[in-house]
Amino acid sequence: MTELEQTRKKLAALQSELQELESHSGDAGDTVVLDQSKVGRLSRMDAMQAQQMALEASRRRQLQLQKVVGALRRLDAGEYGFCFICHEEIDDRRLEVDPTSTRCMACVDK
Repeated sequence: MTELEQTRKKLAALQSELQELESHSGDAGDTVVLDQSKVGRLSRMDAMQAQQMALEASRRRQLQLQKVVGALRRLDAGEYGFCFICHEEIDDRRLEVDPTSTRCMACVDK
């Protein structure tokens, strides 16, 4: 198996995992019921905090999913592993850590 095939497999697995997590967290960000006769003030605050944390986690998963889809598209187009800014190759070690990287270290540091 070539390195690009391994990368494609890794990205596809990550995409599947993110989609699975997103589908299971569907109602975690639902509106918090503020009925004071049912829930105390601290419980409502905890529920609102949990709701915000769930929404943020979902937002981050969606962002990561977009990055994965972009990396898969670049693989299909033969553009994977090249910096968006300077068009030089991105170091393999960087891509190994984050296969969705779009910039080389020189351009990240700018």
